[in-house]
Amino acid sequence: MRGREDEWTGLMRSAMAGDDAAYHRLLKAVTPVLRAAARRGLARAGQPPDQAEDIVQEILLAVHLKRHTWDSEAPFAPWLFAIARNKLIDALRRRGRRVFVNIDDFAETLPGEAREETASAGEVAAQLGTLPQRQRDVLQSIAVDSASIKDTAAKFSMSEGAVRVALHRGLAALTAKLRDQ
Repeated sequence: MRGREDEWTGLMRSAMAGDDAAYHRLLKAVTPVLRAAARRGLARAGQPPDQAEDIVQEILLAVHLKRHTWDSEAPFAPWLFAIARNKLIDALRRRGRRVFVNIDDFAETLPGEAREETASAGEVAAQLGTLPQRQRDVLQSIAVDSASIKDTAAKFSMSEGAVRVALHRGLAALTAKLRDQ
């Protein structure tokens, strides 16, 4: 490990002196190490490791843009890994604390949802008639006629927000009435 870090430091010093071939060799040498570190960091955070390549590219870009800030008297690896750590943290913050699980891995073990009792069309129609006119009209338009909220709002000269409220209240009232039966 120490030999590799010394090699990286030497390559970076040569690159800073204008040796493009040394810079290319340096980037080629650090990329697999950065990729592995990004994958480990993503895995620890519960993120899919396929995001690692984007993080590696961000790290390499930051190294390129900030290479003038590196102290040539200091070892290169700690400077590089500080950038890598910060880019990983930035990427995780952008993605949030979501955990991704491939549902196919569990398809055979997950039980299906229990089927709920459903009301007949006649029961629904009878209970729909007991709702206030506005709620009944909105439910009819959206649930039965498959109109959009926007179209329903235009049809009844309502705001889209008012349509959503009427829809929500109508569905809640209808559900309560059907549950009581």
